[in-house]
Amino acid sequence: MTQTAPDTNPLRPGTALDRLIVALDFPDGKTALEMVDRLGDAVCWYKVGMELFYAEGPSFLGALRERRKRIFLDLKLHDIPNTMASAVRSLAAHGVDLTTVHVPAGQAALEAVSAVTAELRGRGQSAPLLVGVTRLTSLAAPDPERPWDDVVALAGSAVAAGLDGWVAPVDAAGPLRGAHGPNPVLVCPGIRLPEGDRGDQVAVGTPEAAVAGGADWIVVGRPITRATDPVQVARAMVERMEGR
Repeated sequence: MTQTAPDTNPLRPGTALDRLIVALDFPDGKTALEMVDRLGDAVCWYKVGMELFYAEGPSFLGALRERRKRIFLDLKLHDIPNTMASAVRSLAAHGVDLTTVHVPAGQAALEAVSAVTAELRGRGQSAPLLVGVTRLTSLAAPDPERPWDDVVALAGSAVAAGLDGWVAPVDAAGPLRGAHGPNPVLVCPGIRLPEGDRGDQVAVGTPEAAVAGGADWIVVGRPITRATDPVQVARAMVERMEGR
């Protein structure tokens, strides 16, 4: 199968503001929406992970759509091919823009989910961009002397199966682009300002380093949502991506 996300894909970010995804790592929808409303037009994209989605379900996605926000649903699907394909079909009905699957789920599973999105797009229906999780930012490299070999290899499997791109640490961006080119989309989590705390992340990076390496989106959670002034920090992230 071939890649499904050309450089002209309308969901590919056109501005630094569009590159910022804020992770809503909250236990309930009320608290999460209070943060969304507080951030206002300083943020366009939000990541909804397992904790929040399992607590609130699809209704929370509707609340984000009502606010005209883009949705990155990060459930990291990893199951047998039929189950994963059915899950992606269900998520497409909820207006999800980006969603994640684990690349180690296997080639058959990756091809199955890619076939679903290709079918939906072929019918003129909306379908989320599929990004494959290569290595979690909380994990160290299996081979410190060749730290990105595993990520590059998994990314190749994702592209071969027809996924739209990848999720990978900031420092993997350069090797990924060098090995697989500019077409697949790339989401980089673990973003911190230079003075920020790493928290539970092993692989972190700055907004400007991510963009310089070829990231399309950066994901920022606690540095924004736990800040005294979340709007100020969000705008600082955008400014750094703009080179200001």
